[in-house]
Amino acid sequence: MGASAPADPLFRNIILLFSTRIVRLFAYGFLSVVLVLYLAEAGLGEVQIGLLLSLTLIGDTAISLWITTHADRIGRRRMLAVGAALMVFAGVLFALTRNFYLLLLAATIGVISPSGYEVGPFLSIEQAGLTQLIPGERRTQVFAWYNLVGSFATALGALCGGGLAGALSKANLTDLESYRVVVIGYAGLGIILLALFACLSVSVEAERSSPADMQAARAGSGAFLGLSRSREVVLRLAALFSLDAFAGGFVIQSVVAYWFHQRFGVEPAALGGIFFGANILAGVSALSAIWLARRIGLVRTMVFTHIPSNVLLVLVPLMPSLPLAITVLLLRFSISQMDVPTRQSYTMAVVDPLERSAAAGVTGTARTIGASLAPVFTGPLLANTALMGLPFIISGVLKIVYDVSLYRSFRALKPSEERLA
Repeated sequence: MGASAPADPLFRNIILLFSTRIVRLFAYGFLSVVLVLYLAEAGLGEVQIGLLLSLTLIGDTAISLWITTHADRIGRRRMLAVGAALMVFAGVLFALTRNFYLLLLAATIGVISPSGYEVGPFLSIEQAGLTQLIPGERRTQVFAWYNLVGSFATALGALCGGGLAGALSKANLTDLESYRVVVIGYAGLGIILLALFACLSVSVEAERSSPADMQAARAGSGAFLGLSRSREVVLRLAALFSLDAFAGGFVIQSVVAYWFHQRFGVEPAALGGIFFGANILAGVSALSAIWLARRIGLVRTMVFTHIPSNVLLVLVPLMPSLPLAITVLLLRFSISQMDVPTRQSYTMAVVDPLERSAAAGVTGTARTIGASLAPVFTGPLLANTALMGLPFIISGVLKIVYDVSLYRSFRALKPSEERLA
């Protein structure tokens, strides 16, 4: 009994971090279904809504970068609580006002996910905390499940948000009132998130076990983006990850859906079924990375699964029929996410323990910026029938360039658990 007692608080923190992931991604999915509809019912025009959504991304990127690059020094629990408070702030202000400028303030400073995907400083800091709590040989496995439960939580949140708004409309509430209830619910989930973060123990904080570590932490206050000893590795990873994200930005889900609709006349209901299946396959594929990474290593898993996935991506627009195009797309999704938990695990493994939150924040920001640039180039290609398939080809080729560059740059830099194996 005495031997297992020390592990109990660690396990409790792991459960809490999984719980915060589930609550947060449920909240993002919950709001994303009605957010634009709510803003339209509140009287905002399309241009204003577009500006709000753009500033949501820009503001979130800037604030999240600051929070994540300071979390290891100021305290991970404190910074997570700040993020949850900003989530509550945005939800409350969105629910209380129709004033465009106040909504602009909430969108820029607060934490809101228009897409339903992960935003804010949470992912980076939580991954750093999880790495603190688990043995190196189990890190990839834990990250795979962490990503999977988040994907399912987002799907469930979207289902519940849309269902609740529909049920309230049938109960004689106006559309605006129905959507506002969902927005208030989002703020309420932010409060639950804040309470869960308050239950975390000091075990999730960056370890400073030696005088040298304490000195490094103090010196880090003047470091570039919170990075000192890990700066070179993180900046190299960030550059490569931004290339991967830029390539992925050519084939975001809405672009692929538009291509299927224009190329084969697929209706929205059928598209929903296609992408539901694709996303389930993508989520499950992340679990396959656990087995493979144990046998061939993290970098090889990232690269050797990503290249076939990208070859399949290039083949999608070359398929002559809808069934073949769907088959190739689903095959691609069945291996497309095996690099996600391995990429996250590798980043945590090769950086200084005192700089994990900053490293995840910098690489995550690089991915966000890279992904946001690609749609600018995609639009003109989609407008030309003869060029509509090019985004798939450009994306696949660029991703293969990323894979080869990643392997050449980092094949010799192995995590400690692989060096000891």
